[in-house]
Amino acid sequence: QVQLVESGGGLVQAGGSLRLSCAASGRTFSRYAVGWFRQAPGKEREIVAAINWSRGNTYYADSVKGRFTISRDNAKNTVYLQMNSLKPEDTALYYCAADSDAWGRITLTSYQYDYWGQGTQVTVSS
Repeated sequence: QVQLVESGGGLVQAGGSLRLSCAASGRTFSRYAVGWFRQAPGKEREIVAAINWSRGNTYYADSVKGRFTISRDNAKNTVYLQMNSLKPEDTALYYCAADSDAWGRITLTSYQYDYWGQGTQVTVSS
């Protein structure tokens, strides 16, 4: 069993930066693919970024490409999402998720993730 805990959210002005962290329990976490998702009020959950276990492959949604960076430190069982040049439309509840069956690939669809955190709120003011 893996437990995920997100942190690092908060209120920031447009153009600012935040770094989200996703800390995981479980010694096999380093072998899992991890994704960051977000859900704004009244909108569907969407994938923001994803990374495979070896950090060799990453994915970014077009809306965040060039502004967000996903990374992981397997020794610390932690995945990060560095968010720069934040916009009001980035306001959402951000979740990290882990796919235990990824086998080296990155995972882009939410139904394939079997572990989810509780989320951390990011609010960007204009």
